[in-house]
Formats: sequence, structure tokens, C-alpha cells
Amino acid sequence: MTAIPSFTGDANPYGGGDPYADYRTADFPFTRYTDLADRRLGAGVIAANDEFFAQRENLLVPGPAEFDPEHFGHKGKIMDGWETRRRRGASADHPWPTAEDHDWALVRLGAPGVIRGIVVDTAHFRGNHPQAVSVQGTRVAGSPSPQELLGDAVKWTTLVPRTPVGGHAANGFAVEVEQCFTHLRINQHPDGGIARLRVHGEVIPDPAWLEALGTFDVVALENGGRAEDASDLFYSPATNTIQPGRSHKMDDGWETRRRRDRGHDWIRYRLAAQAQIRALEIDTAYLKGNSAGWASVSVKDGEDGDWQEILPRTRLQPDTNHRFVLPAPAVGTQARVDIFPDGGISRLRLFGSLTREGASRLAARHQELGG
Repeated sequence: MTAIPSFTGDANPYGGGDPYADYRTADFPFTRYTDLADRRLGAGVIAANDEFFAQRENLLVPGPAEFDPEHFGHKGKIMDGWETRRRRGASADHPWPTAEDHDWALVRLGAPGVIRGIVVDTAHFRGNHPQAVSVQGTRVAGSPSPQELLGDAVKWTTLVPRTPVGGHAANGFAVEVEQCFTHLRINQHPDGGIARLRVHGEVIPDPAWLEALGTFDVVALENGGRAEDASDLFYSPATNTIQPGRSHKMDDGWETRRRRDRGHDWIRYRLAAQAQIRALEIDTAYLKGNSAGWASVSVKDGEDGDWQEILPRTRLQPDTNHRFVLPAPAVGTQARVDIFPDGGISRLRLFGSLTREGASRLAARHQELGG
């Protein structure tokens, strides 16, 4: 595990103006992966030993933390993050916390997966951030309670060893543990506040669950699909198009900038595994004056396969869910949606089932990662 780069120490006191003007951050290569701790996937902070100043649930709130210098409550300054009280020692002779003292929170990931990197964001915690953090992971089937997760029978694997962090900074950590995890325990030493937690990785679906479903959305994020690349990410990420549920507002989909040429925009996806697709949906919910004008969908089987169009260029309506039953099943491992000339879609759904080869490979991968 390597921190890339490393921020330590307090930030300057807030001096007015843009609170993010002196925020310390960097481009972390692992952020291209899915945020497994996304609330939209079903992630949650299920327990914490202390949340005196600010609630644990703030850790997973979408978007950057906000700062209001005038926001105070009966317990003190209200922060947009998880903040614990100041720890004290055992006596007047030893008023300082011990080296082992720390606060913790338990996080249920929205989908089980292999973690590639973690961001512990201390935005706006300038002198009240933890001195160090550590993160552990475990894999427990079903829906364990906090008490069960804290029991002696659960084995925790260190993902981020105890590492100094900086205040008002995005503290990034690459993770190189090739295992599948369902829950995390984030520790702050000895106390303090963390604004946001992001856990980037690859979703590893349960093959038995997908087999039981039979027909499902083979490109959905929660089922192991992912957006690999896109022509334009100006307004919103391509991953939005395979999030659970319908879009709730315009920026909950994918929208490109306005084109001034004769080109078009596209997203390329990786399916959960090789699958047989029988129907699809293209939704333009909340995209009313900026939805794509037309769209086509293609699939490819294997890296050396050719792209085969399964939905020819078709007119789209604004703020509408479009459904198409394919005349014949299409087999592929990758998919691509092309929109003409620009604009956006909110969701893409590809309904089908895994082929025998796809199911076999997925089961082998699941077993390899501790399934």
C-alpha cells in the first residue's frame, strides 16, 4: 500500500472566501473505478463508536463537503462530515489519549468488490482532523449486524495501515489486496473529523444470485458491469447511466457538451460477463431540451470480436424511457451506445442472461477472490 501523494499536518485556519481555495488534493489513478461506497448502490455507515459533533452518515453523502462558517448548534460547530469528541486520558497525571485510542465507523459497501483505492477526505477539518487513519476490510455473507461484525469470529484484513493524514485534504491510498470485501472499518487515531469516504474498486457479483435471477441487466453497475470509456465527460460521468434505479434529476444521467462539428458521442461498457442480450432500454429521464436526438447500440464478443449493431440509429424522445425487444438474442462481452449528435441519456439497460462460458468465468473469478 502506498499513499499517493501524502498530505500531513493542519491546514491554515479558514480566512474567508472560497473554502476550497487552499484545499489539498491530487489526481488519483484509482478513481476511475466504481465507488463501492456509493449510497446509490446501497452503501451505508451502519455504526460508529462516537458521532458527538457530526453524524457518521455524512461520510457517504454524494458530492463534496460544504462549509458554513456560521453554522453552530448546541454541541458546537456543525460540520459536514463525521466528527467525534476530543479524547482524554485516564487522569490528571496522564491527560492525553493513549497510542491505542481511536474512533471507528463500520461501512457496508453498496456492492461486494475488489478495492483498488480509498480516499479519506478531511475537507474543512483544518485543525480538528485525525492525526492518522487506518482502514480494514472483511467479507461477510448476508446482512450482518454491527454486533456480528465486531465479534471475535470476523477476520479483518488491513487495507490501509495506520498512516498520518493532513487536514483539509483528499488523502488517497492505493490498495493492493486482491480479495473481495463487503464491509470496511475506518479508524481515526485518536479522534477528530472526516468529511467523506470514497472506496474505489471493481464490483464482484455473486454468481449464485445472478443464476437465480436468470434474466437481469447485464450492464448494471450492481451486477458487475462498468463504463470503460466515453467520448465526453464534460457535465457528468458515464457511470451514471448504469446506476440503480431511474434518474432523479438532470445531472443524474450522462450529458455531453454541445458539439460544433459533424461528430457524435459514445460510451463503451464492459458487461458482467459474456451474456446473451434479448431486450434493452434507453432512458432520457429529466433530459428535456438536451437529450440525445438519436441513439444506436452495438455489442462485441471478446477483445478480437467485431462490433455488431443490435439497435440501429433510432430517434429518441426527451424525458422518455424507450424499450426495445431484439429480433434475435445477441451475445457479447462489451457494449457501446452511440448518441447523435450530442446531448445525453440517463440510463442504459441491457436485459439478458449469462452464457455458459460467461457464468463459468464469473464463478471462477468469484472463487479466486475468496467467494
